[in-house]
Amino acid sequence: MAIYITDECINCGACEPECPNNAIYEGGVEWAIADGTSVTGSYTLNSGEATDAFDKHTPISDDFYYITPDKCTECKGFHDEPQCAAVCPVDCCLPDPNHMETEEVLLARKERLHL
Repeated sequence: MAIYITDECINCGACEPECPNNAIYEGGVEWAIADGTSVTGSYTLNSGEATDAFDKHTPISDDFYYITPDKCTECKGFHDEPQCAAVCPVDCCLPDPNHMETEEVLLARKERLHL
């Protein structure tokens, strides 16, 4: 499953630089698959929708930091635990029950994001 940031976020920004996939964005900032990855060209999102890697997408939150599930791998293949959760001072980076995924799926996403 992906990680998500709850509305208890204090907007400290500690999580953002820790993400190896650049899946964490400040509230109100648009996201793109290409941000911090090696992806170019067409990319299929978790929803099945095809997008260009550089296309900007609507922020998931306008008020606090957020994690896009299309880029989150729970740090699989990089670290033993999600780094956002490890550094969060208010423990608001939690497993997202709306995005349940196996380790194999998360590792495959890591490979697609970092060719």
